[in-house]
Amino acid sequence: MSSPMEHFAVDTDYQAFLSDIKQHYRSAQLKAVHAVNQQMIQFYWHLGKRILEKQAQAAWGGKFLEQLSQDLRADFPGTQGFSVRNLHYMRKFAALYPEIVQQPVAQLPWGHLVVLIEQGKDSAARDWYAANVVQNGISRNVLATQIEQDLYARQGKQAHKLTNFAERLPAPQSDLALQLFKDPYDFRFLPVTESAAEQEIEQSMVNHLRKLLLELGTGFAYMGNQYKLTVDGQDFFLDMLFYHVRLRCYFVIELKATELKPEHVGKLNFYLAVVNDVLRAPEDHPSIGLLLCRKKSKLVAEYALKRTDGPIGVADYRLLRELPQELQAILPPTEILESRLSPPSNDAAFSITE
Repeated sequence: MSSPMEHFAVDTDYQAFLSDIKQHYRSAQLKAVHAVNQQMIQFYWHLGKRILEKQAQAAWGGKFLEQLSQDLRADFPGTQGFSVRNLHYMRKFAALYPEIVQQPVAQLPWGHLVVLIEQGKDSAARDWYAANVVQNGISRNVLATQIEQDLYARQGKQAHKLTNFAERLPAPQSDLALQLFKDPYDFRFLPVTESAAEQEIEQSMVNHLRKLLLELGTGFAYMGNQYKLTVDGQDFFLDMLFYHVRLRCYFVIELKATELKPEHVGKLNFYLAVVNDVLRAPEDHPSIGLLLCRKKSKLVAEYALKRTDGPIGVADYRLLRELPQELQAILPPTEILESRLSPPSNDAAFSITE
């Protein structure tokens, strides 16, 4: 005979009740953390403003912040935020933002704000990056990467983006997809030593490619490279496959080491059709394709996209920029990179037959 406690373990109504309570508790925890963060940011801004005012009014000299840091840390020994360096950041924070009420920066964690403060961008760029963090919930490291890659300047060139998203996707999804799309993509080289082996360089390029594609924004889940699909006994390999949790759709990425050709778009459209049939769940939106070419003709891209059923964006990429002279002799050509992305993998495979 089971005990009353064991009964609750199999009672579906109780389990649903328990799950609901847990969800509400976690939600309350997140809201509490968010509220504490906002109060701390408000305090840091207020302290920075007071420091600016006192330094303008009083002749306390250059040791003022050192003394303030020492006194605050003595009174609040468990607090990590009162270092001299942090006080300098607070001062600059207040100088950059005379007001922060109703601004995205008021919702950012302090670490993200420090990244923005350090970068020295203009106010429009800082505001754009701050809003992007709030909207997409990106990490501090991703924010730093986006700033380093000058994502603000490249994302702003909406008119030059070659896609058929507006014609193939409903308005909310097409707008978000366009926001996540960039042109061109800068595949900058990772730091390597002069004695680096060719294979090491190639692998660095592949790894960097993945990192930069994740720079598209939060919500991207990496599903794998050389993702195998089998159609009527024939194997096909997707260069990269992602899933975007906010768009609720798959992203198929194809990399071409040559200039854009119309058949590249047709091949990617075929992949999208297969992914929609094999992988796409009933609640998912249509899959989206991204074709990265060494270079492209705007007119060729427009014609290729005009009669294409699937939503596809076409962009070119800059594989290397400012490559050190000593590395040029050992750098593999672009075709090698594509071939490195092409060998069959056993990570995942799906097939369809008649």
